[in-house]
Amino acid sequence: MLKVKEKTIRIGTRDSELALWQAHTVQKQLQDLGYKTEIVAVKSDGDIILDKPLYELGITGIFTKTLDIAMINGQVDIAVHSMKDVPTALPKGIVQAAVLERANVLDILVHKGDLSFLENNGTIATGSLRRQAQWWNKYPNHTVVDLRGNVNTRMQKLKDNDWNGAVFAAAGLERINLKPDSFTNLDWMIPASAQGAMVIVAMENDGFTIDAVSQLNDIETEICTYIERQFLRTLEGGCTAPIGALAKYNEHDDTIDFKGVLLSIDGKQKLEIEKAVDISEWKKLGFNSAQEILENGGAELMKKIKNELKK
Repeated sequence: MLKVKEKTIRIGTRDSELALWQAHTVQKQLQDLGYKTEIVAVKSDGDIILDKPLYELGITGIFTKTLDIAMINGQVDIAVHSMKDVPTALPKGIVQAAVLERANVLDILVHKGDLSFLENNGTIATGSLRRQAQWWNKYPNHTVVDLRGNVNTRMQKLKDNDWNGAVFAAAGLERINLKPDSFTNLDWMIPASAQGAMVIVAMENDGFTIDAVSQLNDIETEICTYIERQFLRTLEGGCTAPIGALAKYNEHDDTIDFKGVLLSIDGKQKLEIEKAVDISEWKKLGFNSAQEILENGGAELMKKIKNELKK
């Protein structure tokens, strides 16, 4: 019989179905280790303001900000996030305590009817600049419309509109059993940094909680998401620029494969990099890959993107 630890760990989460699923997953894992827990749901501005694209709100980490404040104010002890929503620089006093084992990294297209529209003129919905730019790069004749809200809201909007389809992260739909039969894997689309991973953050000075949560950490996922987020941070992407990154560990030869991409907002310009390195070189892989992109036209492209987003 596990001895229950004394302090109750308060788990902060957004109140969407997916966020609550993530919080309950962490709660179960902590309780299995003998810790007492409580879930505290908080609404974020990203869930409330649904009529503006994320990048127009002028803020990275809009989904995480409310929980950061709740943690700093002592209302919750940890926050559970989809790691791709978390800014690469955490607020002062808050630290990454654990990254859980990664789920499906892919983006998928949820479509209505057959896929013949791909060869003609189609209308696709997404609220992500990264997805929009990669879609336009492959299908320049298509229309891309903005799609905001939590997963459930976006699925309903897809049903209610005459779009051909919408792009989702596979992991989000799979976690809450919303993935329909009418989908196709977009294995050509490079995902967001840390897509499919969940991260737990805690207060730097809370040793008890950090010690508890660190037991849930998956080292392989931690390393791969570190590389991807380092790539993103070095390009200064925040959560808005069209940047994709994916690192994968190969067990058979102890190497890391990395793919990174930076695109113009209209998808016409695309700068890509692919590298395979020994595991011993992982700490600088994201940085070095981003530097190569910056030196080969990326610095000018990032300036252009920032100017366009200011308009």
